Amino acid sequence: MRLVVKIGSNIITASGGLDEGRIRAIAGDISGLFRSGHEVAVVSSGAIAAGMGKLGFRKKPVEIKMKQAIAAVGQSSLMWAYEKVFAENGIKVAQVLLTRDVFSDRARYINSKNTILTLLDLKIVPIINENDTVAIDEIRFGDNDQLAALVASLIEADRLFILSDVDGLFDSDPKENSGARLMGVIEEITPELEKMAGGSGSLVGTGGMYSKLLAAKKAVSSGIIVNIINGRKPGLMNEILSGKNRGSEFRPKGERLSARKGWIAYGAKAKGRLIIDDGAKEALTHKGKSLLPSGVLAVEGDFKNGDPVYCVTARGERVAKGISNYSSEEIQKIKGKKTSDIEAVLGYRYSDEVIHRDNLVLVG
Repeated sequence: MRLVVKIGSNIITASGGLDEGRIRAIAGDISGLFRSGHEVAVVSSGAIAAGMGKLGFRKKPVEIKMKQAIAAVGQSSLMWAYEKVFAENGIKVAQVLLTRDVFSDRARYINSKNTILTLLDLKIVPIINENDTVAIDEIRFGDNDQLAALVASLIEADRLFILSDVDGLFDSDPKENSGARLMGVIEEITPELEKMAGGSGSLVGTGGMYSKLLAAKKAVSSGIIVNIINGRKPGLMNEILSGKNRGSEFRPKGERLSARKGWIAYGAKAKGRLIIDDGAKEALTHKGKSLLPSGVLAVEGDFKNGDPVYCVTARGERVAKGISNYSSEEIQKIKGKKTSDIEAVLGYRYSDEVIHRDNLVLVG
């Protein structure tokens, strides 16, 4: 079984830097999974926290350039900590630093996938982190929950473990309500569930649960089981794989997205939007059809053929995302036309469809 384990900085850091004892305990659990025949990739935060400890910073700086510098200092300490504790278990590790644009570019996406899968074939545990020294947006706004979901989809993992500082997803804030109930198995991530996890006075402060929920939503749509568990309690991952119920488990529904469609849905960055009519929406969502030029009302953005675009209704509702066979300039000319008119309008015809259904994913 191929597994991805996401480790947050709040799990492996203490005042003054890295908590080596906690890292050793988690590495011991992962090594047990590894020896049981599972392939394990680790997505770990902690570079900035490690750098702060190394440089004597007590408070995280606000300036982006300072955060980047601290991350550069801390990344080596983070990797050394992992290398040391995994070596105690006879396991080699490798550092893999990724940025979001890796997932946007198809060639780099495939190359990253091949690198990680080769490491797993060599019985090496990849330690993956956001490249904080250059990823400005991720330092400012993000965390590694989303990266873990993208990596799980990238390598077509069977299961994603997200190690949190709470036992899982609760129906209310356990810090405020002693009667809060742990939600064990979640079959569907509904808008109500998202609101509960991300609304004012909810679980945002308990391990960044809203971010974890969004990551779980991405992963399950790719057919990956997601478990949110307490990263400070040893042995939980092995217990779950042995059939025991621990933490919160999100189960996928429907067919698993292919690797290519997973990239279209979550990796590729949309370069524009096609405004489609209700007939095209019906054809895409309920009939499994391609998008034809006759269903396009308007074009937004400047993009080339081969670029990803969103398909949205005139009301702004996102319906699908796909790879366009024509540029924005070309679609401006053929929108609303019949397929048989394409060559007469453009003087050539790449395809009958603006987006073929094999290159389209529903996102509504």
